[in-house]
Amino acid sequence: MRVDGRVVLITGASEGIGAACAGAFARRGARLALTARSREKLEQAGGSEALIVAGDLTREAVRRQVVDATLARYGTIDILVNNAGVGLYTAAWRASPEAARRMFELNFFALLELTQRVVPHMQRQRGGAIVNVGSIAGKVAFPWLTLYCATKYAVGALGDGLRMELRPYNIQVTTVCPGHVETGFGAHALEGGLPERIRRASKFSITAEQCAEAIVKGVERGARTVMTPRVGWLLVALHRLLPSLVDSQMARLYHAAEPPV
Repeated sequence: MRVDGRVVLITGASEGIGAACAGAFARRGARLALTARSREKLEQAGGSEALIVAGDLTREAVRRQVVDATLARYGTIDILVNNAGVGLYTAAWRASPEAARRMFELNFFALLELTQRVVPHMQRQRGGAIVNVGSIAGKVAFPWLTLYCATKYAVGALGDGLRMELRPYNIQVTTVCPGHVETGFGAHALEGGLPERIRRASKFSITAEQCAEAIVKGVERGARTVMTPRVGWLLVALHRLLPSLVDSQMARLYHAAEPPV
């Protein structure tokens, strides 16, 4: 898909991967609609030309407003980038139900509803692209992020099904699976934090800008999955071939870094 002149709606666009996507799409001539909670940061990311809709996407009214405002400004939505998300580092068996529900609301249900609101418009125009920013944690579970992984596995399954559902309408669906990206993601976690020992073990980090470039290129070539960095496929393959070995190594790393209960 050509990006030049297309209308791109990006969630979680105030910083990190979302803000970097705003820059990457804009450089290719796209017209932007950006949403996140911070209006000031959105304005910095999108410049004077972008449509800014500030609000909390865990609220149904904000989800509706984002789509309605984009259609009112541009008359169409060609590309939806579902990027908004939050983490939770507490062990699944002791995480608060409230935090778990809030994470699922943003990471999965907000993504689902925005997709449901945008797809009918793409159907009428006989084309479009939905980009769901998942994670390598949606293909390999990490014990320090168990519940977050569950949300990203759900995102991956949704993308796989949508791809088949929407095939007759020329709507491409891309699932993005970043590894460790250098952003402020950890600082915004609902509970807990990434243990320092595990952070140091992340040898294949990329920048948000590198991730955004991979996303845009994936849209342009109609990619099914964007793994960034590509070395992540090695871990996925190893996990599929030798799951017990990967599980034991992950557990050893996690319990060596886990603070006492």
